[in-house]
Order: sequence, then C-alpha cells, then structure tokens
Amino acid sequence: MTVAPIRVLLVDDHAMLRAGFRTILGTQPDIEIVGEAATGADAVAQASALRPDVITMDVQMPDMDGIEATRRIVADADITAAIAIVTTFDRDDYLYQALDAGASGFLLKNAGPEDLIAAVRALAAGDGMLAPEVTRRVLARFAGASAPRPAAPTVTATTPPPETATVLAEPFTERESEVLTLLADARSNAEIAAALFIGEATVKTHVSRILQKLGARDRVQAVVLAHRLGLA
Repeated sequence: MTVAPIRVLLVDDHAMLRAGFRTILGTQPDIEIVGEAATGADAVAQASALRPDVITMDVQMPDMDGIEATRRIVADADITAAIAIVTTFDRDDYLYQALDAGASGFLLKNAGPEDLIAAVRALAAGDGMLAPEVTRRVLARFAGASAPRPAAPTVTATTPPPETATVLAEPFTERESEVLTLLADARSNAEIAAALFIGEATVKTHVSRILQKLGARDRVQAVVLAHRLGLA
C-alpha cells in the first residue's frame, strides 16, 4: 500500500532559505513541498487553501509575524497542520510565545539538514519536536520553577492563549501517569516502551488517551498543559 507523502508548507521571508529547505526536504521520498509563503498573512491564507500536514514557520516576517500567524492557523478548526517554528534566534520569549500560540516544535536555523527532516517527520506523526534542553526550559517556566522569565516580547500576541480547564474530566490511570512523566522527560515512544517494558503500540495508545483527556493537540502541548495543572 502506498503511503501518502507528508505535505509541507514552507514559510520564511527569505527566498534563499526557503530554497534551501525545499532542497533538503524535497530529496526525501516521503515529503512533498506543497507551497511557500513569505509573510505571515500569506501563510495563514495558504494553510487554509492547501491544508498541509506540517508548516515550517519563521518568526520575523513583514505584515504579520510567525507567532501571530501560528495563533490564527491553530485557531482554525479546519486546519490540522502541525507547526514548527524555525528561527535564527534562540530566545525564550519566542519559544514561550510559540508554544502558547500552539506550535508543536521549535528549531533553530543552524540545525543540520537531518534535524529538519526529522522534525517534519516527527510533527507529521503527532510528536512534538523540542531538544531536551529546550524542554527543560519550557517545563521550568510553565511549572513556575526558578527559571529566568522571558524578556519583554518583541513579537505581537494580540490574542491571549486559551484558558485551560483546572480539572480533568477523566483522571489519568496509573500507567498513563507513568507515560506522561516520561513524556515530560522528552522520551520517544521507543524509550518509553523500553522503560516501562511495554510495546510501542501500547505507548501510542496511552499517549492518544493522554492527549484526549488533556484536550491537547500533540505531545508538546500535553506536557505544557500537564505542568500547568500540576499533573507532571
């Protein structure tokens, strides 16, 4: 059976960077570049028209930055694309705002080609895409730990993040809590399976249940929400 390729929308205001991403990703048989955008507004329009699986999103762009574009795309229930912020700047304010806006990943432009390819595949599979050190910074911030607060943001955030319920409609099982703890440690499905002596298919089932109970889009959002609720 032929598997449909991962449909990717590239968003960056620099044509040379888009061309580089297109070259890197276009060589992969399981990835198809379906569109490009140079502004945030164009990204929102193309996401609605093309319905990609994954969007690589720059932050600093004319007319609408990538954070606001991400927020608007995620707010559209008809668009299911996972969004990876790909930026030159390793700044906490960009990172936190991106996750609040609904991004599923955060990647620096100096990452290797293999990292970009792996990120697209991970997001298409429903996984988050954060390096372990970035994950620790995120969790420290959302858990209220003594991590440095982000500087005053320089990107727009015109719409506040949605409120999160303070209780779960259905509590986690003991096994789901164990899986969530390992998710919070940035473990992959294979690593979680090995740690708990269960199969990867079982891990995927538990992760799906966790996402459903939290009302989260993906693993990254699940971990953030769990920490906000004091569950991880």
